[in-house]
Amino acid sequence: MGTLIKNGTIVTAENEFTGDIYLDGETIAKIGKDIVPQDGDEVIDASGKYVLPGGVDQHVHFSFTYKGSKVRGFETSNAAALGGTTTVIEFVNQEKGKGLIETVEDYKKTDADGISMVDYAFHLVMVDPRDEVIDEIPKLAEAGYPTMKLFMAYKGQFFHADDDAILKALQKGKETGVTIMVHAENADMIDVATNQLIAEGKTGPYYHAVSRPTVVEAEATRRAIYLAEMADAPIYIVHVTCREALEEVKAAYSRGQKVFGETCAHYLVLDEQDLNRPGYEGAKYVCSPALRTEEHRNALWEAVDRKQLNAISSDHCGFDYEHQKHMGYGEGKSFADIPNGCPSLQNRLNILWTYGVEEGKISRQRLVDLYATSPAKINGLDKKGQLEVGYDADVVIFDPAYEGVISYETNLEGVDYSPFEGFRQKGRPETVFLRGKKIVDDAKYIGDKGDGKFIKGKPYGAAYRW
Repeated sequence: MGTLIKNGTIVTAENEFTGDIYLDGETIAKIGKDIVPQDGDEVIDASGKYVLPGGVDQHVHFSFTYKGSKVRGFETSNAAALGGTTTVIEFVNQEKGKGLIETVEDYKKTDADGISMVDYAFHLVMVDPRDEVIDEIPKLAEAGYPTMKLFMAYKGQFFHADDDAILKALQKGKETGVTIMVHAENADMIDVATNQLIAEGKTGPYYHAVSRPTVVEAEATRRAIYLAEMADAPIYIVHVTCREALEEVKAAYSRGQKVFGETCAHYLVLDEQDLNRPGYEGAKYVCSPALRTEEHRNALWEAVDRKQLNAISSDHCGFDYEHQKHMGYGEGKSFADIPNGCPSLQNRLNILWTYGVEEGKISRQRLVDLYATSPAKINGLDKKGQLEVGYDADVVIFDPAYEGVISYETNLEGVDYSPFEGFRQKGRPETVFLRGKKIVDDAKYIGDKGDGKFIKGKPYGAAYRW
């Protein structure tokens, strides 16, 4: 039995048209007009609605631990489905004493396989840059893990990477088409500023932003670009937040260097003053890099519209407010003790549609490219992110007429707050298919634990080709 979606407005990264789409098993079998259903097919009339590819969120954290506190895991991945995302890419920190591939395959078996409710892939995070680990990087491509991330931030943390590790990773990665990603913030600048602020008694959540101003991000972005230039390798800058870092990416791109980047939904709508909310509410908005001002938000919207940034991710990080974000509260504590990250998996598409498409900042086609098509290409997921015959039947029927308000009480992220609490919402994913199986119906999750499967990525992703 197949599924025929009729009369919807089909939106791709390049086009938009009214038509039908036929799902046969796990695959998109036909796209056209007046497709005739077969006996036993489910027929869905999508008149007045948009038909989008399932989203690919290339930046989620289901295993991130900050100073001993761990985020919610794949057991909350149904939140992705409800938000129109059908594939997530998780960051897995290499375990000391283990190789890169051994670490991720052990993690996959225990924390994702049989649990995830959407499809999933992985980025490796190298934390132990011994020679034998560096030499393993080219093997990632064959194993289906063609991307790796290094943290320039977080001095003193086990996952911080020095310049020599980044340079060696870039050199090794290009041998077999592994894309190297970096979290670009100057760890030493942050460390000095943090210690000075705490010594001055400036310990509240707002000073998280003061400790890591835009120059911290811009300097590290420029340095990462120069390291990539020396290695003659592409580089991907995750979560770009400010005009200065963006200018570094644009300048390198104009020189012909293969430098690409993403931003995240919360950097497009939240403000650094959210960190200054009364009481301890500002702790909810502690993420790294820090939130910025309207000037930077406007620059980011312009950049994603003009294709100067290539994707919009969630950087989902599911820490509780009451029990985890309060780690920086009390005598002898400071903003430096607050776990970094925002829970934003479920509302990425809702935010982009409401505050991007509805406000004329991006087109519907550009939205599809940013939230689905380009992330799939960047990470070598060649059957994801597009409504094309032969691709996985990951499909979202989006109702543009819906009006509501975002609240954590309707979220499935497993935490006790949403950074978008009270935000107006226009439109929502009404029906979602994962490889042909309906997992969201009438904006309610109806899938099953373990519906998701591991998707191998292929090397030489878009950062090598563009």
